[in-house]
Amino acid sequence: MLRRDDNLQELARAAISQGADVLGMAGGDGSQAMVAEFTMEHDVPFVCVPAGTRNQLALDLGIDRNDLIGSLDAFEHGRERRIDLGRVNDRVFVNNMSLGVYAAVVQSPEYRDDKLGTVARMLPELLGADYEPFDLEFEGPTGSSRDSADLILVSNNVYDLDRIAGFGTRARLDAGVLGIVAVEVRSSADLAELVALQTTGGVSRARGWRQWTATSFEVRSSEPIAAGVDGEALVLASPLRVVVLASALRVRIAPRHSRRSPAAAHPRVGVNSLIALLNIAFRGR
Repeated sequence: MLRRDDNLQELARAAISQGADVLGMAGGDGSQAMVAEFTMEHDVPFVCVPAGTRNQLALDLGIDRNDLIGSLDAFEHGRERRIDLGRVNDRVFVNNMSLGVYAAVVQSPEYRDDKLGTVARMLPELLGADYEPFDLEFEGPTGSSRDSADLILVSNNVYDLDRIAGFGTRARLDAGVLGIVAVEVRSSADLAELVALQTTGGVSRARGWRQWTATSFEVRSSEPIAAGVDGEALVLASPLRVVVLASALRVRIAPRHSRRSPAAAHPRVGVNSLIALLNIAFRGR
């Protein structure tokens, strides 16, 4: 049991040292990532119990987020699969890392209670006429030039994105890639379009939006970088080195749950989907 002032990492370490042959976490995605890191290091199965706020990992694993008790069946009767994890410097994440304007939004105390509303309110303020560009330098999809952006999202596998806040879902968690999105706002018209598309859903159609996949990604800055990692507000030392840890985690899922994410159950046919399929084809997978 995790009680007030307990250290979650110490509890996970103690459970492993005492011979646990499966380890689970009932909590949000940040806590899921901390426990998943220990199970990865010791190659024991992991059980995700969706007791957090959004439970994005559970959603993409096909776990019924309204059936918390049923998810416990995974400990004894679970079906096992391997999934990828992401890592930024020394920190493991299960979902995503955000930089720039979205990381600034995550720092807001209102964010947890109203994600979509907070983003809609803060985007014009953060990207208005008087804002200072974010000091973020990285290589774009061609790998040949240094770029900057107002918003960067790096995810463990690829999201089907409708909005910046709330993300979407991932059809796969085992493709062995990072999904990378970089958005640059060049004018007031670009900002107005971004806010409108964020509100209605369809933000990936915004001007200045670039999306690609890679197995590693690096971001540099002249100062520490504010980041949102699995929804947790952090400040990390530059440079940020992000990698995908392919097939790193053994996951057990209760037989009664679907084991399919919404994106996998209802695939969207479009340009991004075709690009993803071509990427998979050319990798020979």
